[in-house]
Amino acid sequence: MIDIVRFQGEKFNLGFKEIIYFKDLKIVIGGSENLNRKAVEDKSVDILMRPETESEKDKVHYRVSGLNQVLCKLANKNKVAIGFSFSDLLNSKYKDKVIGRMMQNVRLCRKYNVKMVICSFAKEKFEMRAAKDLISFGLTIGMTGKEANDALSFKRKDKEIELIK
Repeated sequence: MIDIVRFQGEKFNLGFKEIIYFKDLKIVIGGSENLNRKAVEDKSVDILMRPETESEKDKVHYRVSGLNQVLCKLANKNKVAIGFSFSDLLNSKYKDKVIGRMMQNVRLCRKYNVKMVICSFAKEKFEMRAAKDLISFGLTIGMTGKEANDALSFKRKDKEIELIK
């Protein structure tokens, strides 16, 4: 099991096999639809994090979650994983909208067979969460138990990481 963090300081030992720094992977922080599309079209990108962050206001019949079927098909083709950040939920003012958009993205990723990654994406050591907490987060946003476990095991494109489950 791995975790991805954004800070360089001291870390807690929370049972992870490896903690990867944000700068060691090619991670694109999602935002607009154009940025998300460029990220999933690029074969060198490892993870598209937080595609739902800068989405506009939700429509009447569906949520604007930053992903759609076209982007999911491109992500599957180019082996770009979609990342779900616990830190986004922790620091959000509108937790209900963030959870709803993440749930929709999980359904799209499952339907189009896109790899999903759960991480704390902590900016400081007190935002780090244990692996079981991140698995519970995955279950909350609609992943199955197997998907949540697999989402904590990420293999880079250029260098394979063997992880203990």
